[in-house]
Amino acid sequence: MTDLLYTEKDLVTSLKNYITAEENKLKQVKQWAEKLDVLSAIAMQDPEGFLGNPVNAFKLMKRLNTEWGDLESLVLKDTKEGFISNLTLQRQHFPTDEDQTGAAKALLRLQDTYRLDTNTISTGDLPGVTHKSPMTVEDCFELGKIAYSEVDYYHTELWMEQALKQLDEGEESTVDKVTVLDYLSYAIYQQGDLGRALELTKRLLMLDPEHQRANGNLKYFEFQLINQRKAQAQERFREPVPERKMYEMLCRGEGIKLTPRRQRRLFCRYFDNHGHPKYLLSPVKQEDEWDRPYIVRYHDIISHGEIEKVKELAKPRLRRATISNPITGVLETAPYRISKVCVLVCVSLFEMVDSYISNINDLTVTLQVANYGVGGQYEPHFDFGRKDEPDAFKELGTGNRIATWLFYMSDVAAGGATVFPDVGAAVWPKKGTAVFWYNLFPSGEGDYSTRHAACPVLVGNKWVSNKWIHERGQEFRRPCGLNETA
Repeated sequence: MTDLLYTEKDLVTSLKNYITAEENKLKQVKQWAEKLDVLSAIAMQDPEGFLGNPVNAFKLMKRLNTEWGDLESLVLKDTKEGFISNLTLQRQHFPTDEDQTGAAKALLRLQDTYRLDTNTISTGDLPGVTHKSPMTVEDCFELGKIAYSEVDYYHTELWMEQALKQLDEGEESTVDKVTVLDYLSYAIYQQGDLGRALELTKRLLMLDPEHQRANGNLKYFEFQLINQRKAQAQERFREPVPERKMYEMLCRGEGIKLTPRRQRRLFCRYFDNHGHPKYLLSPVKQEDEWDRPYIVRYHDIISHGEIEKVKELAKPRLRRATISNPITGVLETAPYRISKVCVLVCVSLFEMVDSYISNINDLTVTLQVANYGVGGQYEPHFDFGRKDEPDAFKELGTGNRIATWLFYMSDVAAGGATVFPDVGAAVWPKKGTAVFWYNLFPSGEGDYSTRHAACPVLVGNKWVSNKWIHERGQEFRRPCGLNETA
C-alpha cells in the first residue's frame, strides 16, 4: 500500500508535466492567433491597398505556404506520450477490481465490528486517526454498490443513505439522487420494510416521473404492502451466532470475563527459566495475561532493529494468507482470514530468536510473518490440528502444534486485538512483546479453550510473527502426560 502512494505521486508529477506542455502549446497557438487577428483586421480595411505593398504580398504567401503548416504541426504535436508511457508502465502495479472490492469489504467489516456509523467513517473522524480523509458522494455510492453486488442489502442501505444525505446537503457530484434512490429503495424492500421502500420510490418518481423501473416497483410495493403489513423489517439485520457476537464484543473491549478474584492470581515477574545461565544476570520480564488457558506476555523480547530487519526481509515475500480446508486439507484463501503472510527460514536473526525461545521454554522451534492492513483480520480458529480434520502437518513430518509464540512487531492505533471468544479473553498488541500459550495438553489432546481470533485493524496496520512449536523434537522437553486434559 505504501508503494502505491509513491506510484501515484510519480503519476501526478508526470500528469503535471503533461499539463505544462499542453499549456505551453496553447500559449503559442494563442499568440499566433492574436497576432493574425490584428493583422487581418488591418488588411480587411483595404484589401487591395494592403496587398499593393509587395512585402505584405510576400508575407501572405509565406504564412499560407509555411507558417500555417508549422502551426498545424504544433497543434498536432503529441505532448501526452510521456504521460501515457509512464501510466502504462505503472499500471502493472495498480490494484485490481478484487483489491478494490476487498478494501470496501474491509471498511464494512470494521463498521460492524466497532459499531461505527456511516457519517463517522464518511467524515474521516475515526479514533486514533491523524490524517483525516472525508469520503465523497461517489465514494459512499461505490461502497453501496459493492455491498449491493454482494447481495448485502444491509450495508447497501447504510451507504446509499449516506450518499443521499450528502447530496441533500448540497455536495456536488456526478452521481444523481435518482440513481441513489433506485438502489436505496430496492435494498430496503429486500430487507422487508415495504412502507419505507414505497416512500423512497415515490420520492424518486417526483424527480423522474418517467422512470420505468420505479413506476413498476410502485405498483408492486403497494400490492405487497396491503398483503404483508406484518412482514415489515423481518430480515432487517441478521442476528450473528453467539461466537461471532462475543468475538466482536471482545474486539471492542467489551465482555471480558476476568473476575477480580481471578485477576488477583495474575502476576508480573522476572523469569530466568529455573536458573538458565543466559538469564541469571538478565532475566526476562514476564506478565500473566490470562489464567485458563494460561497466556503469558514477555516484554522487550524483540528489539526495534530486529523488527525492522524482519519486516525488510518479509515485505517482498508477502502473499495472501491461506487456511487448511477442514475437509480436503488443501491450502486455500478464505474471506475470514484477511492478511499477507510469508515464511522466513535459514536466517541468522531467526536462529537467534529460536535460541531465545528455546532458552525460555526449553522447547525447540519456523517463523511466519503476517501483515494485517485495512480491515485485516483472522476470524476464530484453532492453531492445532483436530482429530476430525485431515493431518495438515503430515507433509512437514513435525506433528501437531504444541504451542504458539505470537510476536507483536508494531503498535496498533485502534483495533487489532487477539481475542479468545470461548473464555472471554483479549490481548492487545504492544510492539516488542510476545505472548505464549500451549495449544495441546501434555497428553497431546487439543485445548479447545485456545480458539482465538485476530480482530480487524481499525486504524493503522499490524505486523506480527508466529512461531509454532510442533510435537516432534519435544518428547523429552515436554513429556506426555497421563491425564487427558492436564
